[in-house]
Amino acid sequence: MSQKIHELVDHLPKRGLTVMALNSLDKFAPGKWENLVGFDHTIKTVTGETDPAMVQAIGERAITLFNDKSEGYQRALWLYQTVDSASGALGTAALANSIGRDTFLGFLEKITPKPEKAQTIDLSVKLVTEVVAFCQINGIPGDSLGDFLKALGDYSGESATRMAALVCFDGVVPLGAHFTDKVLASMKGTNPSELEKNRTFKGVSEMIPGRDTMGKLGFMTESVESTKGWMDKLVSTKNITQSGVVDSLTRFVEVSKDKLDYLGAFLDMSVKYYEHTGIQTLARRLIERAVAEI
Repeated sequence: MSQKIHELVDHLPKRGLTVMALNSLDKFAPGKWENLVGFDHTIKTVTGETDPAMVQAIGERAITLFNDKSEGYQRALWLYQTVDSASGALGTAALANSIGRDTFLGFLEKITPKPEKAQTIDLSVKLVTEVVAFCQINGIPGDSLGDFLKALGDYSGESATRMAALVCFDGVVPLGAHFTDKVLASMKGTNPSELEKNRTFKGVSEMIPGRDTMGKLGFMTESVESTKGWMDKLVSTKNITQSGVVDSLTRFVEVSKDKLDYLGAFLDMSVKYYEHTGIQTLARRLIERAVAEI
């Protein structure tokens, strides 16, 4: 694999739209997110280690673990990167659909997905990506939904912020505070051919558990059903609303409150929160395991 985990962590952005958007979630995420950039800095922060030789030894072991293709770390990275890339393409299409409703470019509606339907599938795929990436990182079967649900309650740092971003940016902003009801109803009303046309699904479908598209759709629906309670509780306990999320975003980026479907599509296109926090999660897990094995 050409990508090197230490270089990915070294080159994470310290500023920009993704970082600003993630910082806007500070009052919604369960726990605080620290934008850890730099492989050695991450090792020191995660372990508290300051001895240069030990930091180097931990780093070398973490790199070896990542490079071992029998482990799931590279596949988890691929998932985090691919779902963001595919979702960005969906955002472009959804934005074109929004423009199509409001301008002479109405013909675009004929060739782009309906924003709400596309958004519900997009969120479901991202959620399943989180489940499968968790399983890959922990070396357990990709359909271990029960293990994921147990771990979800203990999510913290970048992992908790990633889930908060999913809830806020992919759920509440485009679909409203009761988005889980819409997503679940939409998934139950989705047929395999609709799913196969979705760009985000096509991007990561090979890693989604299920013998065929119907099986994958079933696992996606089950994942939404199983995590609905956690997502609803987060929205309730953190008082997450569309206006609240938009107000937080306006501290960092200029956004309009009267075009939330545009905003949802814009976030899809511009904010790569899965890849950014996914790399940070991978680095943390690799470092924690490396320390335990040295």
